[in-house]
Order: sequence, then C-alpha cells, then structure tokens
Amino acid sequence: MQSRPPVAPYLTVSPAAAAIAFYVAAFGAKQKALMPSLDGLRIMHCELDINGGAVMLADAFPEFAKTRVPLPADLATVSVSLEFETAAAVDDTFARATALGAVGEMAPTNSFWGTRFAVVRDPFGHRWMMNGPLANGK
Repeated sequence: MQSRPPVAPYLTVSPAAAAIAFYVAAFGAKQKALMPSLDGLRIMHCELDINGGAVMLADAFPEFAKTRVPLPADLATVSVSLEFETAAAVDDTFARATALGAVGEMAPTNSFWGTRFAVVRDPFGHRWMMNGPLANGK
C-alpha cells in the first residue's frame, strides 16, 4: 500500500527550517519526516502532509544536485495547487498566509470555473494556488 500520492511536489527552499515553520502556520502542514544534513545547518529532506497531500522539501545542496531556490524577480515556472472543501477555507488560508509574509498574487475571488480561487507567493518564492467549491456553483 502506497503511503503518499503517486505525484508529489519536491521544493528546494532556503532556509528549509523556516519554510517548514511557515507551511505549518500558513497551511496547517503536519510534518511526517525530517532528515537533517550531516553539516547540521541544512535540512536534507522533509515530508509534509498539507491538506491531505504530500509536499516534500529540502535546502539547496549545490554540491550534490542541480537545484536552486526561486529567485525573487523570477516568474514562477511551477505552482502548487491546494484544493479545499470549502470556499471559506480559501479565504482563511489566504488571510493567514499573507499575514505571515506571503505575497498575494490574486486575492480570493469567485472564478468562472465555479470555485473560490486565490494565489499567494510564499516568502521562499514558491507559488500556491487555492481552490474551494462555491455553494451552488456561485
């Protein structure tokens, strides 16, 4: 039996410990696994349960992998989508995330596809899209 979804984002963040704290506070993440690096300064691997899905992350390790953290002025090439059970959860999460330092890219709005929709860029450069169903499609 598989313990995580077949596809899960793996984010490179810096500092990873601060990102973990942000995701716990902003998105209600629950830490499932944590492996500190041997240097004692970075996180080699962390698995979070966010909204029922797996999100993994680590600090950048340029000595081992060809990854980097997002650059502040770069446009995002990937977004993480959070699907909520209610429209109110989108509003609440957007408010909490922006109060904790995320930048609102799109304030909560009723979309033409029938959801409450919002977008934030977290303090570490990652983009999060949020959807929650509208009551009666409105």
